[in-house]
Amino acid sequence: MTSIASSAAVVQPSAARNRLVLVIYTAAIFVSALLLFSVQPLFTKMVLPRLGGSPAVWSVAMVFFQTLLLAGYAYAHFLTQLRSRVLPIAIHLLLLGFALLTLPLSIAGHWGDPPTSGYALWLLGLFTVSIGLPFFALAANNPLLQAWFVRTGHPAGPDPYFLYASSNIGSFLALLSYPLLIEPIFSLRTQNLIWTGGYGLLIALIAGCGVLLLRSPVTVASLLQGDDSDAPAPSWLLRARWIFLAAVPSGLLIAVTAHISTDVAAAPLLWVLPLSLYLLTWVLVFQSRPLLPHKWMLALQPLAIAGVVVLLAFGGEQNLALTLGGHQLCFFVIAMACHGELARTRPPAKYLTGFYVALSFGGMVGGLFAGLIAPFTFSWVAEYPILLALAALCRPADKAERLPQVTRWYWIVLAAVAVALLVPAGMTGKVTTYLEDHRVYVAGAVGVLAALLAVLLNGGRWKVFATAALALVLIRAYPADDGRVETVRSFFGVHKIVVTSDGHYHVLMHGTTIHGAQKYLNADGSKVAGRPEPITYYHKDGGIGRAITAIRERKGAPLKVAVIGVGAGTLTCAAEPGESWKYFEIDQTMVDTASDPKYFSYIRNCAPDFKPVIGDARLTFAKEPDGAYDLIIVDAYSSDAIPIHLATEEAMAIYKAKLAPQGAVVMHVSNRHLELESVVVGIADANDLKSWVYNEDSGRDDEYIFSTDVVVSAREDADVGKLASSDKWTETEPTDGERVWTDDYSNVLGAVYRRLRDGE
Repeated sequence: MTSIASSAAVVQPSAARNRLVLVIYTAAIFVSALLLFSVQPLFTKMVLPRLGGSPAVWSVAMVFFQTLLLAGYAYAHFLTQLRSRVLPIAIHLLLLGFALLTLPLSIAGHWGDPPTSGYALWLLGLFTVSIGLPFFALAANNPLLQAWFVRTGHPAGPDPYFLYASSNIGSFLALLSYPLLIEPIFSLRTQNLIWTGGYGLLIALIAGCGVLLLRSPVTVASLLQGDDSDAPAPSWLLRARWIFLAAVPSGLLIAVTAHISTDVAAAPLLWVLPLSLYLLTWVLVFQSRPLLPHKWMLALQPLAIAGVVVLLAFGGEQNLALTLGGHQLCFFVIAMACHGELARTRPPAKYLTGFYVALSFGGMVGGLFAGLIAPFTFSWVAEYPILLALAALCRPADKAERLPQVTRWYWIVLAAVAVALLVPAGMTGKVTTYLEDHRVYVAGAVGVLAALLAVLLNGGRWKVFATAALALVLIRAYPADDGRVETVRSFFGVHKIVVTSDGHYHVLMHGTTIHGAQKYLNADGSKVAGRPEPITYYHKDGGIGRAITAIRERKGAPLKVAVIGVGAGTLTCAAEPGESWKYFEIDQTMVDTASDPKYFSYIRNCAPDFKPVIGDARLTFAKEPDGAYDLIIVDAYSSDAIPIHLATEEAMAIYKAKLAPQGAVVMHVSNRHLELESVVVGIADANDLKSWVYNEDSGRDDEYIFSTDVVVSAREDADVGKLASSDKWTETEPTDGERVWTDDYSNVLGAVYRRLRDGE
């Protein structure tokens, strides 16, 4: 032992060199993480227009990123097993150099347009051929550089996990700065060039890391590697638990993101908030002295699970702060507890790369479940409650329970409660009505019971899991919607068809937003006969109805109309005999739903030969002949917002090109969370079009006659007929200082701010 210590002392690097090693390695890992996670919203935003701006694009993108992260970690693990010191450095620098040749980032031109089905696989292929190589090279850096750092002889080498925190700080800053600074300031092209420059800087830093490693005394490296040579290898059971602990928060990340972005907008702002929190948890748990102690997070975790139960039961998506803040705060606590367990059980540095492979494999498994498997397995968003219940199993092994005489009977009591609450769900009667009316309190009370069991009684994780699962099942058993509900799920989201409790209306919903409705029964209970009357946003006295009437009267002849977005098919009954109406829709399941008379009969009664064009409107509508349409109605929605790529200067240029000489564009911009009227006015003005805005409260929401916000754009006043002089419409100029949205630039945060500022 003495000789070893003496040998180590002889080759001990100087303090100055240790500082240089620490600075260069920390900088390389930080920049790598910065690039790794800034490319995710950047490239996904580039791809969004190809698939209708669906939130599912981000979910599939996350699966791609997690899968390639696993591949990068496995590659790093392989390189660390090579005995040569020079070969791993040369191989990795060569890989980075090849990747640099593929930059700047671009969508593979030969990949073609999206297919009519199999969107997820097509999207994975697009990501692979477009950014697969540079992302793979970046993905390997974190574990590889940490392993090199161990071999440099730095005093902190035996426990290099603090560098993982540095990596996640870079990731966190990249994601948080994207919606707050990068997206509002820089165009996509500028972002791309900055990212490419950063990639070149990273190669230089990694080359510096390699030089420092090669100059490290071999004796020191060997001794340091031997410090934990006697440490036993992690058991397969422990490795499996690492995978599980990584999979649950990874899947929850996608589920939470889908949940909140469905009801606001498919935009980087809402993608990066949960992902930023996810990365922040890694930063915090791998600190040498965690800012938030792990025991605190374990105590708060069951309370967070109960919090999500209450939020899901309450259905508070109408409140933006509750939707964004509540779900993400609970997600943060749950992820902290899971990742804290990973940090607590991490192995010695000798097994570092294998540990990271397990983490990335778990992340990929969770992502695959939430992003690919669940959407094709369940007709509703089942992955969120499933993963939430599984989070209870991420708690450490059971300890002695307080009040064992109480917990001993817990399973029997829980089974009795489950039977008492679930059996009435399939029946009718006063008990069922009471449970439906008080679903928030019932499900919430069971969720809180799970939290109390863990916090006060130190109950076992299986008891907490079973109790939380019961609370989540109750939410499904007693839905918030008033009436019978059927769900239809596709790549583009989950649509609900609600038959109201009195049977008078069939309602189409995406998220918490109504997309159309039809009246089936009159007040006296008799069936509505004849041609269905358009209601919701499309009634004759609303903005869209008035615009159609004005253009029809102005022309004095049958109209030729293009409609982007089918919904429930309501607008088919706005057409008059002799007119030509053509529809464009991205989601075939939406067409199938609207065409099924058991759901809606607009199409059967008003357009029996209905044959819409399937595909994203930016791609399909652009192929229409120029000057063909008197009226273009843009009514495409992803839950509560227009897909951003349909509300840009370039999109309006396409609409304008397809207008007849006196034609007009009608854009439906009704929205809870985003102010979009000024956006549409701006993109119209950029194309030399005038705009008129309609905002009026119908006061008849109880009859499914809704208020609408509509913008009509045309070349001249005469093109919109009497609408130009109507006191219901306001000719509107672009807002000074507000930047026009383009395919290269959009600012969702600004639209949210304007809605909050105006208090609408």
